[in-house]
Amino acid sequence: MAVRNPLDAPVLGDHLSAAPPPPAEAILGHRFQRPELLREALTHRSAVSGPRLGRGRTGPSTGAGSNERLEFIGDRVLGLLIAEWLAERFPHEQEGALGPRLAHLVSQPTIAAIAERLGMPAVLAVAPGEARAGVRRLATVLADATEAMIGALYLDGGLDPARAFVRRAWEEAMGTHAAPPKDAKTSLQEWLLGRGMKLPTYELVSREGPPHDPVFVIAVEAAGARGEGKAGSKRMAERLAAEDLLGKLGA
Repeated sequence: MAVRNPLDAPVLGDHLSAAPPPPAEAILGHRFQRPELLREALTHRSAVSGPRLGRGRTGPSTGAGSNERLEFIGDRVLGLLIAEWLAERFPHEQEGALGPRLAHLVSQPTIAAIAERLGMPAVLAVAPGEARAGVRRLATVLADATEAMIGALYLDGGLDPARAFVRRAWEEAMGTHAAPPKDAKTSLQEWLLGRGMKLPTYELVSREGPPHDPVFVIAVEAAGARGEGKAGSKRMAERLAAEDLLGKLGA
């Protein structure tokens, strides 16, 4: 049975005789000449065995063979392609306006939401224990894997297939804000100050997970309400906590 392409991307080659693309290729709309790149992009660090220590024992994973290197490349490629697109779409805006747009579009929550919509959790390779713990749906894991896939696209076919995927996947997010978006922490602070209220206070609730893949839970309190955020970095968890509190305050 043919795999439905979540992005409605064209299938390459003769659709009457060619086999349907694997799910990950269908998501990307690209047939890989080097499929090992795609496999690497889909491999979470937890699914990679550590270095051999002898007689069947393994040591801590170095991350070799996981998607970390491709994520490093894809992060830069995504930033370039979004910056290029923003310059085309908003030709009269300067850096002060384009910067917040770029930061929003390449932020972890935005990328993770796009990945979830595309069905990325179903194609990621993680260790069984991590899978049972729901790692596939963590924002940090989804965002990193999406950037790794973009890196794999770039290395396999250059900027053109990477650009085509980004413009399909980010089309809705690109059109969301008519004005440059503000960071949630800034918006919360301005909302409180505008009403003569005290500034918010942030608190680290917990830090879980291994050193190479931490998960932070941050709480923020202001105006008699409390918001929480959970992410792979303190900064992102604070932003998510601020977004949560803004929603509760109706701001």
